[in-house]
Amino acid sequence: MKQMTRFLIEEQRLHKNATGNFIALVNDVRLACKRIATLIGKGALGAAGSVNAHDERQEKLDLLANEIFIRTNEWGGHLAGMASREMDAPHVIPADYPRGRYLLLFDPLDGSASLDFNGTVGSIFSVLRCPEDVSVPSIDHFLQAGARQVCAGYAIYGPSTMLVLACGRGVHGFTLDREIGEFMLTHPDLRIAESTSEFAIDAGNSRYWESPIRRYVSECQAGAAGPRGRNFSMRWVSSLVAQAHRILMRGGVFIYPLDRKDLSNPGRLRLLYAANPIGFLIEQAGGRASTGREPILTIEPEALQQRTGLVFGAREEVERIERYHQECDDFEYEAPLFGCRNALRTFA
Repeated sequence: MKQMTRFLIEEQRLHKNATGNFIALVNDVRLACKRIATLIGKGALGAAGSVNAHDERQEKLDLLANEIFIRTNEWGGHLAGMASREMDAPHVIPADYPRGRYLLLFDPLDGSASLDFNGTVGSIFSVLRCPEDVSVPSIDHFLQAGARQVCAGYAIYGPSTMLVLACGRGVHGFTLDREIGEFMLTHPDLRIAESTSEFAIDAGNSRYWESPIRRYVSECQAGAAGPRGRNFSMRWVSSLVAQAHRILMRGGVFIYPLDRKDLSNPGRLRLLYAANPIGFLIEQAGGRASTGREPILTIEPEALQQRTGLVFGAREEVERIERYHQECDDFEYEAPLFGCRNALRTFA
């Protein structure tokens, strides 16, 4: 079984001009994830008694995981800067450390609300290139479309710790061998089936859904007797990493759409720290990632903490949801006369 270090070196050899800095950066991220896995295993669940920059309560482990990511990655000379879901502004690399050509964005502990009941949590990360003429990146330099990611991945801290990675040549899963402290390649070339009979959505928000989402879910719930002609199963857990991992391993579609619960936000998930890296992984594995209206990786970000709706997984199902939005997109209008467009109704 191949070690992650060997896998990365072999990938580097495929690129003649590679300097090794990128592999060193991925190794630092891997080390941060190992340290967080150890921290999670200790069960340090006490609240920190503070809120982050977005008025959200932070668990003690959120703060510690954020610190681990920063301290593990800032000194290696591979990064020009970092940005975190838990921080309002980018982290500047200290002046006494060398600076590199990459930018690291991360959510240090996705799904931390699940810690109260010992649920599955994870870390999500994304790597971008910093412009060559920039030594101290500003917020604008982090605002890059997801298609420009060099690498993305996540670590999942469950019964076993896994690190799932995409660097432009497919998606590969590595499992931490705790006896030797090394990630081993256990799931090469992960692929998502084009179709599925399993979907994930928070049904508690159904009263806020747009009509295309209500239509899709109701058709799935109708089962074999309905228009889809087969039975569907619904799965939901409040951890994006856990949802993405399940879909990569066994297929399915994840739906966290734009809804009317909070009209001040165009969705719930952070574009830069969640939707883009997960979308990159899903697309690399043959699936599709979308807002429900457009490909997620084409969105030009406008803010570090920008939010979005997100639909990803089996390509056929995501494309069906996009088609339903094209046929009847009623979000901006309450009156159905002005919301739907089909063969008989063309009002816009």
